[in-house]
Amino acid sequence: MKTTKNILTLAVSLLFMVTLSSRAAIKDPADKKTANGDGFVVLELFTSEGCSSCPHADQLLENVQKQAGDKPIYILAYHIDYWDHQGWRDIFSSPQYTKRQYWYANKLNAQVYTPQVIVNGKTELIGSDETALGNAIRNSLQGVPATTLKLTGKPEAGKMAITYQASASKNAELMIAVVQKNAERQIKRGENGGRTLRHVQIVRGFQSFRLENPADGQITINLPKEFVAPEWEVIGFLQDKATGEIYAADKVVYKDTATSMVPQPSIK
Repeated sequence: MKTTKNILTLAVSLLFMVTLSSRAAIKDPADKKTANGDGFVVLELFTSEGCSSCPHADQLLENVQKQAGDKPIYILAYHIDYWDHQGWRDIFSSPQYTKRQYWYANKLNAQVYTPQVIVNGKTELIGSDETALGNAIRNSLQGVPATTLKLTGKPEAGKMAITYQASASKNAELMIAVVQKNAERQIKRGENGGRTLRHVQIVRGFQSFRLENPADGQITINLPKEFVAPEWEVIGFLQDKATGEIYAADKVVYKDTATSMVPQPSIK
């Protein structure tokens, strides 16, 4: 009798552990059971086409992108350039993004590597670590931000005028990223030679603005010539330049996209 009771107890314990483990994985970050609260999350991935460990991180963020729905989850993929000398040049890479990764390394006392994800400017983790990424998303969404940010913009003739409204944003700068949502590339050389890689949320332009009026105002950014409103998005966030912490984030709501509706050349 005791043996049967012990077996039942062990089975219940194992079931409980399996349940916890399954919730830790990124199955549906937009699930109301794991993504409640009033928080937000900005995921900044540092990646490269030349890094064999990066495609899995890209795939994880693609899953997050698909499952996010209307949750305040903002994904930015920066393609760094220090892998460009290892047999394959990533056309999306930029020394500006490498510099940003080193800036974070200094703020967070962290190493520089790929794939690396920075969460809300405060913590870093391995970009291919599904469990850690899932936990970071849930924990961030359950927070209560003290700052708010609202952005609207109108793309026109290669530029976009962005109107912002922000609550308390002392010591913060407005960071604006122009993001291409998806791309597919055939890699011919390097560690990923022979593979076809899918990229999401590729940062194609990045600017910072010190706000003269922290509460509300307007700025103007340049847009890449390939910009097409439905296939691209503009993400902004308020970041403390002293600590790196991100206080608030928002996607630009387009006022009028008619002027930006031009064919986008395929990137192979």
